[in-house]
Amino acid sequence: MTIQAAFYTGHKTFTLEPKEAPAPAAGEVQIDVAYVGICGTDMHVFHGNMDARVGNHRVIGHEMSGTVAALGEGVEGFAPGDRVVVRPLAHCGECPACQAGYQHICHRLKFLGLDTDGALQEKWNVPAYTVHKLPADMSLETAAMIEPLAVAVHDVKRARLQAGETALVIGGGPIGMLIAMVAQAEGAKVILSEINANRLNMAAEMGFTGLNPREGNVAEQVMEITGTKGADVVFEVSGTQPGVDLMTAAAATRGRICMVAIHAKPAQVDLFRFFWRELEMVGARVYEAADYDRAIEMIAEGLDVARLITDRHPLASVQQAFEALDGNATAMKTLIRIGETA
Repeated sequence: MTIQAAFYTGHKTFTLEPKEAPAPAAGEVQIDVAYVGICGTDMHVFHGNMDARVGNHRVIGHEMSGTVAALGEGVEGFAPGDRVVVRPLAHCGECPACQAGYQHICHRLKFLGLDTDGALQEKWNVPAYTVHKLPADMSLETAAMIEPLAVAVHDVKRARLQAGETALVIGGGPIGMLIAMVAQAEGAKVILSEINANRLNMAAEMGFTGLNPREGNVAEQVMEITGTKGADVVFEVSGTQPGVDLMTAAAATRGRICMVAIHAKPAQVDLFRFFWRELEMVGARVYEAADYDRAIEMIAEGLDVARLITDRHPLASVQQAFEALDGNATAMKTLIRIGETA
């Protein structure tokens, strides 16, 4: 069967090309893709920053939703027509991380949509163990937000956030905003540090306390808000040196810092502050299967992640979608519509 797929071909360019869609192999599920979200990693690909990894003829995309089209031999628990999402991590099962039960940070992890062809195509074959079934009445458009929401769920879990604590989220992009939403849903008081006025307005609408580093010292304001205590938990999502400076300055005594952002270059960290206040920092990378299940549950319970969807484009306009998102100060989450099912 011939389908349409969007290939990244280098130099900020996508081309729509025909592609053969083989039947699913043993242990695979074939999915009719409905929606694909564009994330920060996809934008790094678009800018050519990951060419050594993805090459110049790759179907990318991993934030997605769709319906089961066909099942490979031996696959059970799914049926054609089931609404599903994909947890795009293929682990080896043999390395020390996998043997310890941490398959999501496998030493030889393959990220579907980066290391293999991804979801920006009409049909996608994936390992059955990566597929999560959705409630039959869940919108597939909203379900395309499950992957980034699972990231946020994992981050909040890693930080051991408790109801009644104060959480400071540094950076109000899609992941930062989702972390703030999950933290709030878990009963935390949320403070968001962000320089973008549109994102600060959105934070206010959601009931977060927004602080702009360009308008004052955020650490001092956090101390004032918390009665000189500081934030119980800090999520560093900005990926900047000022964000790293803020995470230690605003943390409470024995505060927990969750490193969410990818810092491509080593950052300077105030280790004296770690000693002085007995701070703790944990890393948080992608998600586990339970995080996907919790993300699906939270949406089913009414968490309004769809409010972060600001732009929608058909597959034929994928090039225009990436160009429109690049440097857009008002966009939050862009979806590519592939299937007809909503």
